[in-house]
Amino acid sequence: MSAHLFEFRTIKGEALALAQFEGRAVLVVNTASRCGLTPQYRELQGLWERYRTRGLVVIGVPSNDFGAQEPGTEAEILEFCEVNYDVDFPLTAKEAVLGEDAHPFYKWIVEIAGEDAAPRWNFHKYLIGPDGELVNVYASRISPLDESLVKEIEALLGA
Repeated sequence: MSAHLFEFRTIKGEALALAQFEGRAVLVVNTASRCGLTPQYRELQGLWERYRTRGLVVIGVPSNDFGAQEPGTEAEILEFCEVNYDVDFPLTAKEAVLGEDAHPFYKWIVEIAGEDAAPRWNFHKYLIGPDGELVNVYASRISPLDESLVKEIEALLGA
């Protein structure tokens, strides 16, 4: 099974099939607007700006699963991200990332990588390879600009 089999809905309500990113590296991150880690939006945007022309896709998945730190509507979330962090990478609709109600992508992550791979907090990161396979999991506190993550992205992009 591949990540390319999953589909999200964008924050504006359009289909966002991961299959369209076949051949590209994808970083999927569950996000929240009222978290101590929220400034990572700036770093995610920086990654997106630096590597998108080389094939990286960054996808933010707003979730209210941790500390109720994403209570807003999708319109409020989008405005917050654009106004405060100039985010223009794809954002999905607000999704559950834990438990029975978790989006199927997150259930798949746990199925293939175990419970330890489930998000533990906001800004948990999943790096998906061009073939749709899970490459690595990065904990919330690991910066999107962390050297090990950037090196892995560059390796996937053929840098």
